[in-house]
Amino acid sequence: MSDVVTAPEKLTAWQRWELPNFEAGALASTGGVALPTASQLEEIEKLARDEGYRNGYAEGMQKALQENQRLAALIDALSKQADEQVAQELLGLSLDIARQMLHQALKVNPELLLGVVREAIGTLPHFNQGAHLVLHPDDAALVRERMGEQLTHSGWKIFEDDRIERGGARIETANSQIDATLESRWDRVVAALGQDTKWLIQE
Repeated sequence: MSDVVTAPEKLTAWQRWELPNFEAGALASTGGVALPTASQLEEIEKLARDEGYRNGYAEGMQKALQENQRLAALIDALSKQADEQVAQELLGLSLDIARQMLHQALKVNPELLLGVVREAIGTLPHFNQGAHLVLHPDDAALVRERMGEQLTHSGWKIFEDDRIERGGARIETANSQIDATLESRWDRVVAALGQDTKWLIQE
């Protein structure tokens, strides 16, 4: 049987017409390319699935890595914030302890004031005729006893003010004034540390 299909008008009287071969036409319509078999289709599907898995896995890993980096940065920021908060709380606690210790130290050893007076006087020019040293009455008695002669010889006068807490002083001259009260000195130290802890203790 011939694979060639002849049109009926070209047939001669002695040629016999035959039914065309449909399989040959199917091959011709695919351009001579054979369709894949079932096993080949399964292999193609498996390859596509594997490639999709690899691409999805790589993309998933990339997203997981980015999320991991984001969480690490967040944890780092929170850790620094917590460290800063703990440091501030420790500083506040340290100041509270220091304040309590100073209060107690001045009660136990009021002579600590003498060093404050010497330091305050030392900050002024040497010629301080008419300078006033203002103290709590109890401290004034102590300073008169320990430093009275020296201060009188230098032209200093001691005045009493019960509004000044023990351990503090105020120095006044014609040209300047030094506030060496405990509260003022405490405020200067605390401000230098960026804090706002008050000197007065709430009972």
